[in-house]
Amino acid sequence: MPTQQAEWERTLATLVAERGDALTRYAYILCGNADDAADLVQTGLVATFGRLRNGFAIERAEAYVRRAIASAWLDRGRRAARWRAAAPLLARAELAEAPDAATDARIDLRAQLDGLSPRERACVVLRYYGDLKVDDIAADLGISAGAVKRYLSDGLAKLATALAEPGGGRNVRLG
Repeated sequence: MPTQQAEWERTLATLVAERGDALTRYAYILCGNADDAADLVQTGLVATFGRLRNGFAIERAEAYVRRAIASAWLDRGRRAARWRAAAPLLARAELAEAPDAATDARIDLRAQLDGLSPRERACVVLRYYGDLKVDDIAADLGISAGAVKRYLSDGLAKLATALAEPGGGRNVRLG
C-alpha cells in the first residue's frame, strides 16, 4: 500500500509543479477572480486525488482536474443562483475608469463574462480558451451537443450585443 500512495503523491506533485499555473489560468477564465480560481483548482485537485487514484499519467490527471474545476464552477453557479433568488437585495460594485484603453477592453470583456450564466460561460471558455470542440465540451459538462451549441450561441450573442453598445458595454449587466 505505501508504494501506491507514493505513486499518486508523485503524480500530484508533478501535476502541480508542471501544470499548476495552466490550471489556475483555466480556473481564472471560468470565474474571473484570482482567489476563486485558486479555490477552484484546490477543489479540483481534492476531487481528483481525494481518493487513491493510481496508474494514470499527468495528461490524464490534468484532464480529470480540469473536468473537476468546470464541475465545481457550475456547482458554485447553481448555489449562487439559488442564493440570488433568496436574497432580494443586491449590492452594486463601484466602477472606476481605467487609464488605458486596452485595460478598458479587457475589463469590459471580463465584466461581460461575469454576466453570463455559469453554463454559458463554461461553454464559451471551454470552446475559445480550452479550444475544445462542441462534442468534447458536451462530454466534459455531461450535456448534449445541442445544448452546448445553444449555450455558445446565447453566450456569444450576449457578449456581442453588450460589447457593440456605445462605451463598449461598460456598466451593462447581462443574464
